[in-house]
Amino acid sequence: MSAALDQLIRDRHVWRGRTTRLPSDRQPTGWSRLDTALPTGGWPEAALSEILPAAHGVGELALVLPTLARLSARGERVVLVAPPWLPYAPAWQAAGVDLHQLCVVRAPAGERAWALEQCLRSGSCGAVLGWLEHADNRTLRRLQVAADSGRALGFVFRNLAALGNPSPAPLRLEIAPGVVHVRKCRGGQPPAPVAFAGQFPDKCPAQCLAP
Repeated sequence: MSAALDQLIRDRHVWRGRTTRLPSDRQPTGWSRLDTALPTGGWPEAALSEILPAAHGVGELALVLPTLARLSARGERVVLVAPPWLPYAPAWQAAGVDLHQLCVVRAPAGERAWALEQCLRSGSCGAVLGWLEHADNRTLRRLQVAADSGRALGFVFRNLAALGNPSPAPLRLEIAPGVVHVRKCRGGQPPAPVAFAGQFPDKCPAQCLAP
């Protein structure tokens, strides 16, 4: 029986689960509570993370700013595709983001997913953030493959209603004021909600984005 099971595993007919944590020192979120809660110890590397805020400005940008600051400080490009507002430069700079590494791509609704995919696949970006009102499973799968091909962190901001639809993204986070709900994560079961009350502002657009 043991020999037969070993053969199945070698032939990849059976997935062998592991209880050990995956490496946690390569893509930390910058928020210790979230890093501790996630099985990977941070963002899934070279992959797509879906962020689904209850409304614009409940902390979704503050959640990723430490990562963007870390990447840009290393000289890696950060690209924003179709943000709902223009970045407010003084706030981003105060958060540690190197503005020389920050790019904003304007794209009409029908071309946003394409622009996001091209940036992810290019291999020249540390992180690519995109705001997509509508994205089906096929589109998200293409973005996940592009992130893996380009070895980039991909962040897709979507309406909370999208949570009811399946997604190939390895990580899905629901953001509400003062709390993050991990709805899906790679490497284990979703943890209990992570409280952030008092750690980042409930209203982020006024500080990080300008109309």
